[in-house]
Amino acid sequence: MSLSDWLSKKRNLKSRNSLSTTSIKIPEGLWVKCDKCGLLMYYKVLTRNFKVCPQCEHHFPTSSQERINQLLDLGTWRAINETLASTDPLGFKDQKLYGKRLQDMKRKTGLQDAVQTGLGTINNIPVAVGIMDFRFMGGSMGSVVGEKLTRLLETATSKQIPAIILCASGGARMQEGLLSLMQMAKVSSALERHSQKNLLYIPILTSPTTGGVTASFAMLGDLIIAEPHALIAFAGRRVIEQTIKEDLPDNFQTSEYLFEHGFIDLIIPRTQLKNKLSQILSLHIT
Repeated sequence: MSLSDWLSKKRNLKSRNSLSTTSIKIPEGLWVKCDKCGLLMYYKVLTRNFKVCPQCEHHFPTSSQERINQLLDLGTWRAINETLASTDPLGFKDQKLYGKRLQDMKRKTGLQDAVQTGLGTINNIPVAVGIMDFRFMGGSMGSVVGEKLTRLLETATSKQIPAIILCASGGARMQEGLLSLMQMAKVSSALERHSQKNLLYIPILTSPTTGGVTASFAMLGDLIIAEPHALIAFAGRRVIEQTIKEDLPDNFQTSEYLFEHGFIDLIIPRTQLKNKLSQILSLHIT
């Protein structure tokens, strides 16, 4: 074979290899990179591990439906008050009409509002569970969130079963003004009636839990649980520093800092949460 024939054959082979390589397409969302340690992992591996990084245990954001699957016994979830939906009582408008924003959120998330409430079992123990979803307007607490949680607690009280609320919220929903702030008192009142019956209430604080939620039902539990490294706060860090004129510790407003200072009782990784809750509930019902 002559040198020119050999070079021509080499070029043709390289061209075919290049074509076959560039034609390979990897589907989006198939691989996930951990924001904390940089580990690249198959999405299904992350999902099977409750959306917790297997290398550094970073807790990824999780939807309310995924929480239901992770926490409750298979097939036991029964949603209540799922058709309740917010209106626009103030005719509020910022960059877009509040009513239009609600429609967009419903279409994007498949939810009616920022919380799902229902009944189910955890290792065969009946519970009433509310699960906030940060995807819906930052988990903000409007009238419907407060009403659904209040009705959930009233159901738990009438059925004489423990109540659990998984908190994930940016705080009160400003588009509903004072109507949103009233939910703090309404849910807290339902919790007081629940407590008077000597029934257990456990809030689980996930990242973030802030604002009016932190100032009310998130901190009124008989046993307050948080996920590792969760952001838990009332006001923002910068606002506090400007108010008190002091620099705050680097880990300020984390679940670890709050645990050290007695604001929360337990820090439990998501992968262990169901079994730990089962142990706590077993002790309570006996």
